Formats: sequence, structure tokens, C-alpha cells
Amino acid sequence: MTTIDPTAERAQRPPAELRYADELAKLRADDADPRPPGWALSLRAARRFILGDPAAGVSRKFVGDPSLIDRALVALATSRGLMLVGEPGTAKSLLSELLAAAVSGDSTLTIQGGAATTEDQIRYSWNYALLVADGPSPRALVPAPLLRGMAQGRVVRFEEITRCPLEVQDCLLSPLSDRVLAVPELPGPDAMVFAREGFNVIATANTRDRGVNEMSAALKRRFNFETVFPIPDLATELDLVEAEAGVLLQRSGVTVPPRRDVLEVLVTTFRELRTGLTERGDAMERLSAVMSTAEAVSVAHAVGLRGWFLRGEAGDAADMVACLAGTAAKDDPEDLARLRRYLEQQVPRRRGAQWQALHDARHLLPG
Repeated sequence: MTTIDPTAERAQRPPAELRYADELAKLRADDADPRPPGWALSLRAARRFILGDPAAGVSRKFVGDPSLIDRALVALATSRGLMLVGEPGTAKSLLSELLAAAVSGDSTLTIQGGAATTEDQIRYSWNYALLVADGPSPRALVPAPLLRGMAQGRVVRFEEITRCPLEVQDCLLSPLSDRVLAVPELPGPDAMVFAREGFNVIATANTRDRGVNEMSAALKRRFNFETVFPIPDLATELDLVEAEAGVLLQRSGVTVPPRRDVLEVLVTTFRELRTGLTERGDAMERLSAVMSTAEAVSVAHAVGLRGWFLRGEAGDAADMVACLAGTAAKDDPEDLARLRRYLEQQVPRRRGAQWQALHDARHLLPG
């Protein structure tokens, strides 16, 4: 298992294997079920780690369909990679991290896809001082996440894979099919890196990015595709936003929890602007911006910070209006007008002090 520097505990967001180190240690100690070769936990223990087990003191970390977790774990135990697709903000990256932590005990072998991502950042590069001095040698080789994952038998995470050029994506073909990575610059047996048991790849892609750099048919065949859907019901999403925002506020030095009535207005607003339907089922304008659960958590965090550091309180619906603009007005200038119309036309139909405060604060929207 990879040793993590203790200073990582002071990081803003330590990796999952550090945040939940005690739970992982307990699950490993109690795990008597058979494990796939190279895995740190059995499938059942990994499932408990992600979905929680209150009787064993294991917290729930992912809110979603339990059968998705079962399918994802089974896919990782096969010779095919796992592709998580879905709308932005549906916790694909979080699920990828949790799966890697459960399977390998290490979620840090991560490739962040983008237009500038190169094969060197995925496979390996060279220490050019050593390369010039000694020529190609294992000592001059600088392994990237893919090579390290294959050599160590660990899960590699490839975030936003469709943001990468097609020819860069296809450097995964041989590692996923033949389980081998060629290093042609090295002589003899060092020229081939064979994957150890436990190696696999979890990739993520946003459905909004489809068509940016569509994956080749050959690469698609080497993955099992699973769709991560938004949280279907209000109560579950509200509980999640409250819990996640509470943790973020504590880390930010805010000593009061977020107000439940404010969060209920916030989550309802996000759901309606996301779907284009009110709670009553009436059609309304939806925003083109991403109004995901992750964005709702970010706004709830900002509301709490604004209320605490400006006035010494938890934050209210007026703070929510001030924080919503930065979420809504990103891609389409018309989104800000749609948000204004929502506050003017839909919000007055609701009952409750916070809904009234939300309507009264509509003038805080810029423009």
C-alpha cells in the first residue's frame, strides 16, 4: 500500500484513503471474503466502504444506485476498464476515487484529461540530464500514472478522457487489451512493462463533452460503460448538500451549521432550474448552466461563509441570491435573465419566510 506523507492531513482535500484510513483499516482487518487478485478488499468489503455500513461504523460516501456500485466493482475485477459517464456534478470523480481507494488503497494515480494532455503525462517521460549523461536507462525513466499503475498493480484514474485528443486516448489500447506497455527506448527486458494483478483503469467523461473528442470504437470496446445519474429525490439531495456543506464550512472556520430551511430553498431552486419543472410539475425555463448537486454544495458553502464572516451568522436566502449569480452566469448571458425571471415569477408562488426572503433579495442579482 502506498505510504502517504503525514503532511497531507493538512491538505484542503486529502485523498480518500487518508480521509477514511480508519474505516479502510477496519474493513481490511475484518475482511474474510475472497478477493480478486491484487485487490486490497473483497468486493463485498469495497461495497460496504462506498455505500456505508452503520453497524460497523462505516460511513456512506456515495449517494446513488447500489447496483451501480456492484456493476462497477465487477467490471474492475475483469480485464476491461470502467467508464463512468454522466452529467457534470454527478459525483463521477468522487466515485472513481472511492473505487480506487477500495480496490488499491491508493487513489492518487490520476491523469487529468485536457486539450494539452500528452502521452508523456500518461505513460512515461525522461529525466533529460540523466538521458544525456547515460543514455536511455531505467534510472532516467520518469514513470507517469499509467506505467506506475501497471508496474504496481493498482487502479489508474483517467479524468475527463474525452477532453484529450483521440491519438492520446488511444495510448490506452495496448495496456487495456494486452496488459503491456512498450518502452522501445530501453534495451532487453526493460523494454516491456507487464501489468501486475490489480491493475485497471477507471475513466470518466461528461455527457456534455460528447463530440469534443469522441472515443474510438476500439477504445470503447475495452471499457464497460456505466452512467451516473443525478440524485432523483429532493430529500436525499438535501441531506447530501447539508452534510457536504457542513464539512466544508467546518474546514473553512465556520462554527455554525448551515440552516436547513435555507438549504431546502437552495436545493429546490437548483432542481427546478436544472430540470425546467417546478415541484408542482409546471413547465418553466431551465438554465443551460450546470445546476448540479456539486454546484449546490458550492453555493451552500459560499452562503455559509458570507453569513458567518460578514455578519456572524449562518447565512440566509439573501446570501443565496448573491452567490447564485456566479453559478448561473457562466456560458450563456441569457441564463442570468432566466434566473431573474425565476425569482420574479416562480418564487412568489411559494410559502415560507425563506422563499419570501429569496424574492425580496432578487435585486442583488447583478445587471
